[in-house]
Amino acid sequence: MPVVRLETLIAAPPRTVAGAVRDATAWAAVFGGVAPAPWLAAGDRVAVGGMGEVLVGRVSEHGMTAAGPGIGLAVVLTPDGAGTRMRDEVTGDVPEHLLAVRAAAVAQAAGAMAAAQVVVATALVHDGRVLAARRTRPPALAGLWELPGGRVEAGESEAEAVVRECREELGTAVVVGERIATDLRIDAGVLRVHTARLADGAPQPRALEHAGLRWVAAGEVAAVDWVGADRAVVADLVALLG
Repeated sequence: MPVVRLETLIAAPPRTVAGAVRDATAWAAVFGGVAPAPWLAAGDRVAVGGMGEVLVGRVSEHGMTAAGPGIGLAVVLTPDGAGTRMRDEVTGDVPEHLLAVRAAAVAQAAGAMAAAQVVVATALVHDGRVLAARRTRPPALAGLWELPGGRVEAGESEAEAVVRECREELGTAVVVGERIATDLRIDAGVLRVHTARLADGAPQPRALEHAGLRWVAAGEVAAVDWVGADRAVVADLVALLG
């Protein structure tokens, strides 16, 4: 079975490039088809031109895999200076020129995300559970659950935005940890998920701007009625909770 490989250096960090790799719009621009959500996730079935469907496997800041009858795709992302080296490997009768077209689409999407307004989401973990907050607005999202957060303001770091948003939305103080998941293109810009824990002596979170709060264990994460962007990081939340 033929194998086609292509390496491309993209001027954006790995999590941003990974977000572009899983961006359903960038995928459709090359391969066609309609994904079940704006962001490809493990278990999604998507079209590869007129060559059939593939089942998406692993999705992370390190790359993505997908496979179907006679078709396989592996994307490996590694930091390279100020950018990311993307290595594509496609198995099957896939036209070689599609890899170059796809690399250009990913680079364009990554560039747009790197320049976009940053919105932070907070995976606040306590006693082995993550906090979910129920939205009250807009009408299309009211009643759905989300990770608390909001826009990063001018002159503010992402970590500072997480601390401020948790203070404003939850009335509590947090200590910010590491990032998880890939960047995600959203209407407001680009979403980045940060982990956090309650600061020593901090009060329990309160629903100051939400309809309610709940602590969710690893086995319950997938069943939560999340907003779309947070549903795209379900696997990352389950891995975080271990």
